[in-house]
Amino acid sequence: MSTRFGMTRGKALIIAAAAAIVASTLSASMSTAADGNDGNEARPDHWGVITRNTIGSPVADLRNGPYGSFGVTGTAARPPYGRGSLGIAVADGSTSLSPSSEKVDFGNEVDFFGDPVQGLRRVGFHVFQTGENITYGGTENLPNIRFEIDPNLTALPSDNYSTLVWVPDASPVTNGWSPFLDATSTGYWYLTGNETACNPAAECTLEEVKTSLNDGGVGATIHTAAVGKGRDNMWIGAVDGLRINQTVYDFEASGVRERRAG
Repeated sequence: MSTRFGMTRGKALIIAAAAAIVASTLSASMSTAADGNDGNEARPDHWGVITRNTIGSPVADLRNGPYGSFGVTGTAARPPYGRGSLGIAVADGSTSLSPSSEKVDFGNEVDFFGDPVQGLRRVGFHVFQTGENITYGGTENLPNIRFEIDPNLTALPSDNYSTLVWVPDASPVTNGWSPFLDATSTGYWYLTGNETACNPAAECTLEEVKTSLNDGGVGATIHTAAVGKGRDNMWIGAVDGLRINQTVYDFEASGVRERRAG
């Protein structure tokens, strides 16, 4: 039997099946693009504001840009990865608490849980610093990298919480994107709970902190990983390309994408 226009029924069925396959493929491709998954994301996106670590009304928002500032060209003129970044804005003197400044952590409470602190090898990020931020708090007025951890120290068996904090050196770029700021060779680290000599009054390297936590026990483990700011000076800027070991976390308006570090 022939269909209209002289096409056999068999040919019509083959063409219809092929069209359905093409439509399905295009639909899946469009869905992937809409979700922002370009093949770099290796696992579910568990990133967001850590609400229990937020004070006041700060902003930590995935956004496009920033591009600029005006007149800035070259690599400093756009985010180092993709088109977006993590925009951060915290205020000083804006709450009834003491201190009165705000605080925010944008992080992941799922994917790093239980990882060993001793396994941290490469850490750092790129930052968009402005001259205004320097006016607010000096050249080292920048966001931090924070790991909430269980110290698991033999000497302090009941202490199961501390925050391992990286304080970066001044960015070499103002009003534009910095190069990668390596937390293993610049700035300093400390623990918030005075568990070891690497306390807030000290300036330890990452290796010194790891050594101070290695007292023969089961070893410190990570609870969460985050980029944060506060509670100190007002700061409005952005962060991109957070690196933790061999993974770079690319902050985009559509979500956080994972890239393999080169």
